[in-house]
Amino acid sequence: MAKSSSKTIYVLNGPNLNLLGTREPQIYGRSTLKDVEKLCRDAAQAHGIGIEFRQSNHEGQIVDWLHEAGAKKAAGVVLNPAGLTHTSVSVHDAIKAIDVPVIECHITNIHAREPWRHRSYVSFVAKAIVCGFGIRGYALAIDGIAAMTAKKSKR
Repeated sequence: MAKSSSKTIYVLNGPNLNLLGTREPQIYGRSTLKDVEKLCRDAAQAHGIGIEFRQSNHEGQIVDWLHEAGAKKAAGVVLNPAGLTHTSVSVHDAIKAIDVPVIECHITNIHAREPWRHRSYVSFVAKAIVCGFGIRGYALAIDGIAAMTAKKSKR
């Protein structure tokens, strides 16, 4: 049986997010992925929750990490699937296969951008979506998972 991580939130970042701060800063801002990680760790610490913070440019790695979060019974997943948002049936199916709340998170408002960005395969199976708040959206998603976890434990 997998070890429980009910006090851990996985923060998973998809393709090209390793380039935050230098890639199209007029769209994504100047904050780096290290800045995002610090923000997430601070937000989680305020709730007494740990963070597994990861980034990959490879779809299969994201799928494997989603499976891991499910097997370890994580408190939740904050997922910025980046370009996989609009293309990945595999990420969609991995989310459906786990019993862990997944919050889809985007730095920009994908609905205010190019029309092809308006469709998300992840949104169909995400518990909630946070977009357009810049990197602060990650902290909002962590707050949401913490609230869901607290509500669940009070039942």
